[in-house]
Amino acid sequence: MATNRIGRVNEEIQRELSTLLRSLKDPRLQSGLLTITHVDTTSDLRYSKIYVSALDKSQEKDMMKGLKSASGYLRRELGAAINLRYTPELQFIADDSIQQGAHILEMLRDPSVVKPANPANEHIILEDGE
Repeated sequence: MATNRIGRVNEEIQRELSTLLRSLKDPRLQSGLLTITHVDTTSDLRYSKIYVSALDKSQEKDMMKGLKSASGYLRRELGAAINLRYTPELQFIADDSIQQGAHILEMLRDPSVVKPANPANEHIILEDGE
């Protein structure tokens, strides 16, 4: 039952932080697209690991520095929006799972890497080239 509550808290933190990130004035965070992929809160609600993914990997370091400097503001605003006894301390972690998923998808679509299991299906084209 406690894990269900933590799951709901994680979803609420992710939703609130997504809206709060749009209101930040830091130029390091406004220059690129930033996505919160996952939130993991400890069972005592003291710490939350926020996994974020940047569209442009070259700006990722600057964005992480911007998030770290804005973490106090984000924590205060999160505490005002969510009614919890303790507002968790926010720890931002770079997440490259979206990039890895795109790479795996690209590899699966490459006919030199993935061969059809049935040789009779070699004539089928997987791309939507119509």
